[in-house]
Amino acid sequence: QEQLVESGGGLVQGGGSLRLSCAASGRTFGAYALGWFRQAPGKEREFVAAINWSGLSTVYADSVKGRFTLGGDNAKKTVWLQMNSLKPEDTAVYYCAAAPGLGTPLEPYTYVYWGQGNQVTVSS
Repeated sequence: QEQLVESGGGLVQGGGSLRLSCAASGRTFGAYALGWFRQAPGKEREFVAAINWSGLSTVYADSVKGRFTLGGDNAKKTVWLQMNSLKPEDTAVYYCAAAPGLGTPLEPYTYVYWGQGNQVTVSS
């Protein structure tokens, strides 16, 4: 059964760093993009970043560009999100997700598998 398991997250002061990881199991996810989304209380789920199936193409939301970095290990079927210079407005539940295809989709509805979500809280 296809599954995405997240780890990392937690509480950090503004300006600090956190790292989220997402491990895929149950299939190779060979032709899938892996993305990160976040949802703050009372807000819609929003796109954060995505990496395509080959790992050669990444895309970031403007709000995190230059602060967040995606990386991955195809052999271990793991993708991570390194978050630096965190701000209180980055506080949210973060989800990793997988979407079939060769691109790096931005819309949540294109993603078919989702992790359980991890809380990230940035204090001011």
